[in-house]
Amino acid sequence: MAKPSSNVYQVKVSLNGAQPPIWRRLLIEPDTSLQDLHRIIQVAMGWQASHLHLFQAKDGTLIGDPAEDFDGMMNFRDEAVVPISAVLPREGQALRYEYDFGDSWEHEIVLEKIIPAEASNEALPRCIKAVRQCPPEDVGGLPGFYDFLEAMEDMAHPEHIAVREWIGGDWFDPEFVDLEQVNEDLQRLEAFFEDDDFDK
Repeated sequence: MAKPSSNVYQVKVSLNGAQPPIWRRLLIEPDTSLQDLHRIIQVAMGWQASHLHLFQAKDGTLIGDPAEDFDGMMNFRDEAVVPISAVLPREGQALRYEYDFGDSWEHEIVLEKIIPAEASNEALPRCIKAVRQCPPEDVGGLPGFYDFLEAMEDMAHPEHIAVREWIGGDWFDPEFVDLEQVNEDLQRLEAFFEDDDFDK
């Protein structure tokens, strides 16, 4: 994964169009590849990494995984060799990230701050703020998500039982995010990055 740096990136990942807003604030190494950033976002947001994804830089360059059939596209780069610092070198710059081209979950990644590494003595990557749960996978984009919430929150709704069964019988609280669990999962992900077999 990323090598130690004298600086740390504070980035905000927001799900575009979500009202109320859904977002995560992350601390990561500037040398974090976009391949690793994709995995970090998946864990931090609560996605399941079960669909295709793609980054798009401000200049229009597409950055993704060649194994996802993007290799050969015009203006395409392999995310494994592109560090976030190459596309977001300055504070305030933004990067687009889309996950699941069917539901089209578009995210904006903004470099909020570049801070000295000593100012953050926590293990990286780390999520320092999480606002609202991301939608369930395959819910049908934002319109489907809002329909889902309406049915979930109203026990008299004709679809309430069906959506409860679809979500696995659990109650979905859109406001709750277990930040401690997110960071535990991020640390397990970091250990996975460092596994020798990971890069083979």
